[in-house]
Amino acid sequence: MQESRQNSAKFSLAISLKSSRLKRKHLRKYSWLPDVLRLKGSIIGRIIGPVLTVTIFAALVAYAWSKGKKVVLTNSVVPLLSVVVGLILVFRNSTSYDRYWEGRKCFSSVTSNVRNLSRMIWVHVSLPPTEDHPAHVVGKTPSSALTNAQLRSQKVETLQYCVAFAYAVKHYLREEDGLDYEDYAGVLPASFTRPDELGYSTRQGRSSPTSYAATSPVSDGNGSNSKPDATKRIRRKRSKKLPPQATVSGATTPLLSDSHQTIEFHPYADRLSMPLPLIIAHELSSAVFRFKREGLLETVGPAGTNSMSGMVQSLVDQMTSMERVANTPIPAPYGIHLKQCVTLYLFALPFTLVNDLGWSSIPIVTVVAFTLMGIEGIADEIEMPFGHDPHDLPLDTYCDDLREEIEFMIERLPEGGHGAHGYDDGEGD
Repeated sequence: MQESRQNSAKFSLAISLKSSRLKRKHLRKYSWLPDVLRLKGSIIGRIIGPVLTVTIFAALVAYAWSKGKKVVLTNSVVPLLSVVVGLILVFRNSTSYDRYWEGRKCFSSVTSNVRNLSRMIWVHVSLPPTEDHPAHVVGKTPSSALTNAQLRSQKVETLQYCVAFAYAVKHYLREEDGLDYEDYAGVLPASFTRPDELGYSTRQGRSSPTSYAATSPVSDGNGSNSKPDATKRIRRKRSKKLPPQATVSGATTPLLSDSHQTIEFHPYADRLSMPLPLIIAHELSSAVFRFKREGLLETVGPAGTNSMSGMVQSLVDQMTSMERVANTPIPAPYGIHLKQCVTLYLFALPFTLVNDLGWSSIPIVTVVAFTLMGIEGIADEIEMPFGHDPHDLPLDTYCDDLREEIEFMIERLPEGGHGAHGYDDGEGD
């Protein structure tokens, strides 16, 4: 009996210790102490060098003062600098967070448009009805030679393009060229024209696959391959000037009549480039056009078709907004002048405090330096939110979540419209 009581006491003690650990784990909900003592995720690692430099300088000033050197500065200088430094730091921090938040809003809009466009394609794109039509729609409803399996394959491919657009925007903003990334596997359809294929254009008839040279290797003339300028809008250089000998005149083929097709192979195709997201947006617009032309959007009518086209346009608009953030850094003179003002203020501070505080001025200067440099360090950390740094936007997570949602839609959610088609001529009721 006594042994069972001891075991019960030990068990209750273990429960109490476990609950105490749980309370400490969630302590930050009720106290600042866990975050105050936290080093991981803080800005300390970024500013420790400059703060130690200012601390050593303050120690030298205090040492000179202790030896009887006259190192005292009037206290009327520091207030003038403090006002300027405070205003610049506030504006700098506000501007950086606005850029961070702008990037998050734009990518959330991309996510929203991909979700809506995918749902509309999955539900509303359907074969025209095969049963007898009412008299008022005879001759109006188009017919399609596609089977249900073929239509489903086209819809899955279009949904894959929707997800691929988000991944392509992520890599584009990070200046990552090419398709050799793991997250493209299973996302880009197998029918997608490889960007390393030679391109050609057609002068008549149906357009043929274009050269997607945005991500293909480019020869520099010495036999070596150089990285193409696929993200030219991110890299400042907006275009490439072609050499005079690279231009191709509008040559004709007199032996062929107008009914034939002339294929022009461009020797400068690898010098032309287009961002991969725009290529995918082109594929999405082409898919919407084909669906409309083949009579697969009769359930939503012209308004639904325009809505889908508007979503593709919105995807490009949001990509352009994020491109603006990535392509427009805060001007360098502004950042340089801010650092110069903060440094001048911190180096002047020991001279105004040492006469009154002596050696105690050293920790005070260290705290002030930690505060001001920390604010500037945070602003510098978040001003470009699309990279791989720990505090940048988790674009990988956003894209993976979106991919999982679309895959769930394809695998688990039913397609709409089976046997429930109607005709909308856009004329109202």
